Order: sequence, then structure tokens, then C-alpha cells
Amino acid sequence: MKAKAMTVAGIMSGTSADGIDVAVVRIVPGRTRPELTLLAHEGFKFHAALRRAVLAAMNAESTSTAELARLNWRLGVAYAEAVQAALKRYSPQRLKLDLIGCHGQTLFHQARAAAYAGRKFACTWQAGEAALIAAGLGVPVVSNFRPADMAAGGQGAPLVPLLDYVLFADAKRGRVLQNIGGIANLTAIPAGAVASQIIAFDTGPGNMVIDALAQRLFGKQFDRNGALAAMGTVLEPVLAAELRNAYFQLKPPRTAGREQFGRAYAEEFLSRCNKQSKRPEDALATATALTAEAIAVSYRRYVLAKMGRGGVDYVVSGGGTRNATLMAMLVQRLEPLGCALASSEEFGMPAEAKEAAAFALLAWQTWHRLAGNVPAATGAKRPMVLGQVTYS
Repeated sequence: MKAKAMTVAGIMSGTSADGIDVAVVRIVPGRTRPELTLLAHEGFKFHAALRRAVLAAMNAESTSTAELARLNWRLGVAYAEAVQAALKRYSPQRLKLDLIGCHGQTLFHQARAAAYAGRKFACTWQAGEAALIAAGLGVPVVSNFRPADMAAGGQGAPLVPLLDYVLFADAKRGRVLQNIGGIANLTAIPAGAVASQIIAFDTGPGNMVIDALAQRLFGKQFDRNGALAAMGTVLEPVLAAELRNAYFQLKPPRTAGREQFGRAYAEEFLSRCNKQSKRPEDALATATALTAEAIAVSYRRYVLAKMGRGGVDYVVSGGGTRNATLMAMLVQRLEPLGCALASSEEFGMPAEAKEAAAFALLAWQTWHRLAGNVPAATGAKRPMVLGQVTYS
């Protein structure tokens, strides 16, 4: 199929479960890679009851089939409404959609094989009924991107590296794209690299543990601007012990989620902090330092030597960019390694829009039967066309 220009909406709701991001992009075939222009982006908070249902279902030890079925359809309704609301804020002629890409809400992700019912396999599940989105918008939807990569031996994540390569690859300067959502992940693109030379993996917790402690200790959904952590002292013995966690010893490719750093981990982390200090601000400062240190350690161990001699643009996106304490910790750790920190806004892609835009691009790839995964990032044995198409 000959590739054609399309206007595509991408939908993303991440592991923080704080809401839905919609990005509308114009994608045009290019000589070596597609060209992407951001036309619009909007963010929408989950209805409070829906957010509670999502958080309760994530990595749940027990639930009911009825609850999961209802949640799957409720998310489909929410995604369709979010796209409709985004389109209403712009000219209908400018944003006439040809296609939608929806990542869905990850409820469970097991990247490595484990035994179940007599067999060992990896598995994943993203909820959000695509048929409701397609019917509501009258546009085909590509969804369920991760399984094809996993069927080819990959970990199903990260899937943003293709967008990172399309937007940020540079002939003369190395760039690292660091996203800090619930989980933090990076894509490293050495100067002049081709797609097969990309390095990408999850560095560890992003906002997930920070948010859990803000809710548990202060009754706040998150630590606004890192103000609470700024009043605390990092508990260095706890931080050092946490960095010996088995996850941080894994070599890339690797992926993480609530299975590794969710509620149970946050409770254990808080217990260890309380043995050192009873001040809740100290626990929050230590959780913030854990995110920053995990990013810096990951870069130093697995990326630094491959970035060449020149300077590196370290481009940060995601909700973590709004945490000034976290960003200051990153500057302190990364600048001595030759990294110049920047925001994705400086390159024309707002932090809040980036992941949604990535799934718009992946949907465009799938529509044209083009591979969307980067095997060097996910560990898959071969490039794969990702996702399933639901027609309107």
C-alpha cells in the first residue's frame, strides 16, 4: 500500500491514571521517514469514579469479570468523548480525522515469561473498547499495539522510540528523550544514528511512587511543583538500598509498571523510610531522588559510552517536568555527564502531547502495513506491524 498523508488523532492514558491526552497530528510520507506536524492537543482528567475504578483494577489481586468488562467499555466511552471534546475546540475543516490510534489503559503488563495453566509466556492487557471510539467518531481506530511485539519475543514496550526517532534524530548531535510519566523511560539516539541503533528502555519509577506517597501522607493527588519534597531531606541509606533492587540490575531491554513499582512497592518503600525518619517530607524527598537517581544511573551504565564525544541534548517530557525539585535533581546528576537538559517544547512538541502523538504515528504505520516497533528497544526478534484495526 502506498503511504499517504493523513490527519490522525492519538489517545493516551498512562500508568499514573490521571487522565487522557489527545494529540491530533498531520503525517506526510517523507524521503527517509514520515514528517509529523502537531495540529492540536488537549488533556482531560478522568471522572473521579473512573479513576478509582482504573486504579483498583491495575495489578489487582482479585476482581470480577463483570467489573473488568464494564471498565473496558467505560474507558471506550471516555476515550471517544475526549476526542470529540478536543475536536470541538478547533476548526472542523482543519481537524477532519482520517484515523485514530488508541493505546488504551494498561491494567496488567508482564513483560517476561511466567508460568500459568501449564505454560510459560509473557502477556499484557490494555483496556478501552475500540469499537465505541470508532462508532462515536465515524473513523477507523488502531488499538492494542503491544501484543504483536511480544509475540515476536519483545517486551511490548517502549513503543515511543519511533516517534522519538522521527522527531529528534540529528546528524550531528546526540539526543536522549526522557519521558517521566508514572514510569520513566528513555530513548537514546546517537548523532547520525539509524533506527536500528536506538537505545530505549524503562529507567524505573517516574511519578508513580512520588504520587503514591503524596496521596498516602498528605492527602494530595501529587506533589505540586515538588514543593513538599523540597522541604525534606533525602534519606541516603534508603536510596542506596533501593537502587540495589533487582529491577535496576536488569540490562536493557527492560520495561516496568505497577507490577514493579505500584502500591505494594510504595508501602514497603515508606516503611523503610519510616525506620530512618518519621518526617513525611523526607520520605517524599527520597522517592523523588529515587526517580532522579534511577534515570542518571541508567544513563551512565547503559547509554553514556554509546553517545560519542559531542554534547548531548537531554530532552525531558511528561508530567515529571512540572516537578521543579525532580528537575533540579536531574540537572545536578546529568550535567556533569555532558548532558544539556531541555524540554520537548523547545523542539516543537509539548510534553503533554508527546505520548499521544506517538500512538497517532503508530496508527499511521499500521494503516500502511509498516512496522511500528523498534526491535533494538523492545527486544523483539523482528520489526512488526502493531495493533488491530477496528472499522467505523
